[in-house]
Amino acid sequence: MELFEGLKHKISGKNIKVVFPEGNDARIIGAAVRLAADGLLHPILLGNKEEIEEMSHNLGFLTDKLEIIDPETYQDKEAMVDALVERRNGKLEKEDAYKWIQNVNYFGTMLTYMGYADAMVSGAVHSTGDTVRPALQIIKTKPGVSRTSGAFIMHKRTETYLFSDCAININPSAQELAEIAVESARTAELFGIDPIVSMMSFSTKGSAKSPEVDKVVEATKIARELAPEYLIDGELQFDASFAPTVAALKAPESKVAGHAKVFVFPEIQSGNIGYKIAQRLGGFEAIGPILQGLNKPISDLSRGCVEEDVYKLAIITAAQTLI
Repeated sequence: MELFEGLKHKISGKNIKVVFPEGNDARIIGAAVRLAADGLLHPILLGNKEEIEEMSHNLGFLTDKLEIIDPETYQDKEAMVDALVERRNGKLEKEDAYKWIQNVNYFGTMLTYMGYADAMVSGAVHSTGDTVRPALQIIKTKPGVSRTSGAFIMHKRTETYLFSDCAININPSAQELAEIAVESARTAELFGIDPIVSMMSFSTKGSAKSPEVDKVVEATKIARELAPEYLIDGELQFDASFAPTVAALKAPESKVAGHAKVFVFPEIQSGNIGYKIAQRLGGFEAIGPILQGLNKPISDLSRGCVEEDVYKLAIITAAQTLI
């Protein structure tokens, strides 16, 4: 079954509530209307109800199946503020908490934290930092995970891969890179991608020597110790990771080389460049970034996204709630 058809089947009829802080963006409205009409989830748009409805009307959309919450007139604001102060555990005064929830990303994150929404999708207008910061401060990372990371599902016809981390960590340590690898394997498994993980480098099995290579070697060792149930190997160049003929020459003893489906980049620079090359030159859809390692699903759109990207990332985010 094709990736998204399978995910649609999985979430259909579950009434999963996904909050979209950027409710007055045309791409968000269009995707939310489709998601509701297809019976895939319960969209919650944040913003002024009259403005959203007027924009929807001008775009030719009906909003009767959408829930719209205006943070300015939200009746349970006091309870939200109290919950935020408690969550911050002495790091935030009540007066400042009121200021925080004036920001739609904080407001949406609090709806998710308090259980009114099951997940959140933002980033069509806001930067990655604007989406990630509230998630880290309120939702926080799962036990055993020191930081979140950003993975992209790369999809073209019958081919599906996972690229990570392409969005969050500028230059992760070996320990952090190992955690990213394990979380990426788990993400891949959730979406039916074989969790065969390549720890990528410009070197394959000692073909080059440098501190950058040493970090990947150490990260591979740690990742295997953290999750021995997964196939994880490195350091591997991309061609050795992907092409069986190259793997046979460069890494003949590796069970990952030539068969990898999950590609863990050593730092954000190569990850960000890599996924965009695959997207623009290779014709792959890049869906994400999916924020990995958080206690509840939060996803960050690219500001260059289109309606279809919003639609698909919302489906992926909703599916994460069923773990």
